[in-house]
Amino acid sequence: MSKASRSFDRTPRRLAAAIVLGLMMFGLSIGADAQSARLLDAPRTAGTVGERYDGYAVARRAVPPDLAALIEQVNAERRAVYQQRAQSEGVPVEAIGKIYAGEILKSAPPGTWFLGENGQWTRK
Repeated sequence: MSKASRSFDRTPRRLAAAIVLGLMMFGLSIGADAQSARLLDAPRTAGTVGERYDGYAVARRAVPPDLAALIEQVNAERRAVYQQRAQSEGVPVEAIGKIYAGEILKSAPPGTWFLGENGQWTRK
């Protein structure tokens, strides 16, 4: 294997390692978002609000205006974090959102609904 080929093989590993390191600092990098997202815990547990495969919250049915505004606020905060991380890592924003979605799944309260890429809802 040539030196150039070995270097190319390591690039995805370096990117993955950088993203994992960033996720280890998840709470530090999205402090305000984490607080806002915690406000969604009760509606998520109740099944009113779900999480999508792309790292954004979504209303699962009609919600009051104040809850809709909170979902928009949380998603705006997440979008800013995803954009910043994507720019620093040189990867698409969508890729970062999907990685964070996995972390959101892990930290979400039991009963939270998740919308997969296939359009199917599953409950934690």
